[in-house]
Amino acid sequence: MINQVTLVGRLTRDPDIKKTSEGTAVANVTLAVNRHFRNHNGEIDTDFVQCTLWRKAAENTVQYCRKGSVVGITGRLQTRNYDNQEGRRIYVTEVVAETVRFLSGKPHDEPKEETTLAF
Repeated sequence: MINQVTLVGRLTRDPDIKKTSEGTAVANVTLAVNRHFRNHNGEIDTDFVQCTLWRKAAENTVQYCRKGSVVGITGRLQTRNYDNQEGRRIYVTEVVAETVRFLSGKPHDEPKEETTLAF
């Protein structure tokens, strides 16, 4: 079976990092990805894709990226569910990143080379 996703889009907010109880770095980001066609009103729609970054990829993304940064993510699609505080089942579909490529300059408009991270 094949489960591979490749996305290029802009971060919708500044990434922030959290640590698991074992101390592993994790960052959850939302990537705004434009569609390749126009809707019935002639506008280009955007999909907002939830992505989870782990370990060094999470740490480097938080360090080098800000809201609006263009990033390329390759990874796998994952679904999970949980019961919220009201007892309702919530379903989540997200991309778990395997590599993150920074396609924008450094924060504060400093020029930067393209960086690829893998874990």
